[in-house]
Amino acid sequence: MKTVYRILDANLDRAREGLRVIEEWCRFGLENANLTAQCKQLRQELGSWHQDEFKLARNTITDVGTAISHPLEIQREDVHGVLGANLARVQEALRVLEEYSKIDQPAMSAAIKQIRYQVYIIESALIGKRQKNLQKLNESLLYLVTMPSPNLLETVESCLKAGLSLVQYRDKDINDSERMAIATQLCELCHSYNALFLVNDRVDIALAVGADGVHLGQTDFPIAIARKLLGSDAIIGQSTTSPQELEIALNNDVDYVGVGPVFATPTKPGKAAAGFEYVSYAAQKLTIPWYAIGGIDADNLADVIKAGAKRVAVVRSLIQASSPNLTTQNLLNQLRSAT
Repeated sequence: MKTVYRILDANLDRAREGLRVIEEWCRFGLENANLTAQCKQLRQELGSWHQDEFKLARNTITDVGTAISHPLEIQREDVHGVLGANLARVQEALRVLEEYSKIDQPAMSAAIKQIRYQVYIIESALIGKRQKNLQKLNESLLYLVTMPSPNLLETVESCLKAGLSLVQYRDKDINDSERMAIATQLCELCHSYNALFLVNDRVDIALAVGADGVHLGQTDFPIAIARKLLGSDAIIGQSTTSPQELEIALNNDVDYVGVGPVFATPTKPGKAAAGFEYVSYAAQKLTIPWYAIGGIDADNLADVIKAGAKRVAVVRSLIQASSPNLTTQNLLNQLRSAT
């Protein structure tokens, strides 16, 4: 049984270590007392099964596994990478414990099985929503940024019916009570169609209406503070108009970026067009989702795609379209044909 005990010993350590990594983020990153307590309770329960016989079977000096590593073990892109890796580590260790303890520790096996289910629940609470949002963002080829319009809700719904799945509410010229009312309606509308809803600039309004995130400019609210206020699930994007601004956005660890304006547009008065050169630069540089933006419509979209764009954000071409539904379908068909 010594070999089995070595396996149980190693995997009890592995599971508890992984849980501690997750617990620290729940405590200091999320400041979530409930998740922190759950992680701590599971660690203590695992510790109660760590018998002296298992520890005495340990032989680190002759363990061939200590010299084996993988490149992915030494790199983590962000906190979510750390959480994902350690959740996987815990789940793998628990499965090993559950199987090998069946040999002569059936009560332990049954207990470990229940712990494994509880870890799945913690995983859903930690990264389930964010992963779904990121997947939806990645699949959203067309991004509608709104502008003031007397028929805004009807226009947005028409686009949603045609397959639009990403909307940003942008209106800098009305008072906060009106802005809140419209944002609330748009958020409910987008979520009824299973679409992501973001708010331009205003972190407070995004929080108040339950938006999926925010879009911020280079001189807007600091990204790090927005992330802390909105939580780890939030989608945060940032505008960029040059390689220098793109580098800043990437250092800010945003989820996506806007690239433009590709063409001169009244939406960004006084802002010179970045042109196709910047679009091509972004296509070579970026691995996160990015959206070419600025004066793009059904007539010039093919040229934007040719420059390297796979996703685009539009304003007037949908908000002012005579048929938002048909225009959405046209834009989506062009984008899908290019992928």
